Amino acid sequence: MSETALEIRGVAKRYAAHVAVRDLSLTVPTGAVYGLLGPNGAGKTTTIRMILNIIAPDEGTIRVLGRPNTETAVLDRLGYLPEERGLYKTMVVRDVLRFLGALKGVGTHEADRRIDEWLDRLSLRSESKDWGKAKVEELSRGMQQKVQFIGTLLHDPELVILDEPFSGLDPINAQALKDTVVDLKRRGRTVIFSTHLMDNAERLCDAVCIIARGEKVLDGTVAGVKAAAGDRTVALALDGSADPAVMTILHDPTLVTRLDDRSRSFEVTLADGADAQTLLTRLVGAGARIQRFERVQPSLHQIFLDRVGATGVEPGMSGHG
Repeated sequence: MSETALEIRGVAKRYAAHVAVRDLSLTVPTGAVYGLLGPNGAGKTTTIRMILNIIAPDEGTIRVLGRPNTETAVLDRLGYLPEERGLYKTMVVRDVLRFLGALKGVGTHEADRRIDEWLDRLSLRSESKDWGKAKVEELSRGMQQKVQFIGTLLHDPELVILDEPFSGLDPINAQALKDTVVDLKRRGRTVIFSTHLMDNAERLCDAVCIIARGEKVLDGTVAGVKAAAGDRTVALALDGSADPAVMTILHDPTLVTRLDDRSRSFEVTLADGADAQTLLTRLVGAGARIQRFERVQPSLHQIFLDRVGATGVEPGMSGHG
């Protein structure tokens, strides 16, 4: 088995005058959970389509599982969940999954065994109801996404690519997907997923690449990316809502350069030269009832905002995400 699941070198893709991906290079080690992060229109989906050889890059090279991504045998070892979900709505769920398995060389008997396991695991079969016998159109949207997820994994791929997998999922179904990603990693599989939801990436990923306007902004392990961002962040939680005097302090540019306001909790980035103890003293003096005041590493969400902010997407270019 190759130590590298994916290697991209100097890849570029253009659509007329628009550059969707520019000089992108990254490496994903085997067995990692890797996040491809960026705002809508950043180039994530275009990158995934080039990895899968759905579209060809204008420049650069892509190797998957140690081989050129143009080889059909290599692509058969991949599983892909596209952002645009789509199943044959009038077909029975089990027949759809058998068909998807057959496309990847899984025989009917083995497919049925695996389908049973996945239906049970993702709560699509119980003593009272077997959704595998229902038509796709009878399922809720979340159930349909589970079915498509099963189809992605039915042939036990070595590399799994998920494009915005959490989009539209309720918390229960999202957690089921997260649990499955963790289990895939335990079994030595590699998972790459694109998302603009930083909290999911921070919880699940070993490493990330942030792209904006088609270019890599940063990449590395999550721990390394957070460490490199410095220690100018304070986690603040209040007992009750912040009154105007407290908010005035938190918006003082001599103390704070960025504030992530979550009503009763905040992620505060200290200004250059500002002292955390000064901030604490002023908050207490203003009558703030503090539950938590702690120097922490910035969240991936905060790093994303600092590095990409509101300038990461060109207006009108969200169609080539």
